[in-house]
Amino acid sequence: MSQETENLSPQWYVVHTYSGYENKVKKDLEKTIKNRELQEYFFEIIVPMEEQIEIKNGKAETKVKKVFPGYVLVKMIVTEATWYIVRNTRGVTGFVGSGTDPIPLTEQEIRQMGFELSSVNVDYAKGDMVSITGGSFDGHTGTVQEINTDKHKVKVLISMFGRETPVEVDFSQVTKVV
Repeated sequence: MSQETENLSPQWYVVHTYSGYENKVKKDLEKTIKNRELQEYFFEIIVPMEEQIEIKNGKAETKVKKVFPGYVLVKMIVTEATWYIVRNTRGVTGFVGSGTDPIPLTEQEIRQMGFELSSVNVDYAKGDMVSITGGSFDGHTGTVQEINTDKHKVKVLISMFGRETPVEVDFSQVTKVV
């Protein structure tokens, strides 16, 4: 692992914990990060939870359950120091990955879990003229109506069948017309 952090961007890693220790690991990690003043390397620590409705005796009860028991998600920049802190937190058995190297989650894995990806910077804004460069509307140009950073989609108003029609496409399928 390199000591240089200038080029490293934060990524999501999966940390394996003893079952039942997820919240304690989160709390202990947050405390250690604060004490060692390493907040610039850690961005988010999540124990994924979801609400489940259980029906008992004809009554609906809402319970919050862990989505991945035994795992904590950490958005961080991996350095020797940050790796060591996470690895040596009580209750942590290791990073998910091969050997000692933690493997970050891919954007697709993050999306499938329903998490927001790090903010995406697009070079166009509402009202800009853009060209659609992929998908069903490839080759059309139009005006940006709305940018949805959560879904990584952009709504573009294009002229189709003689009328203005809003279409939704991925960020990657749009380029700004200069």
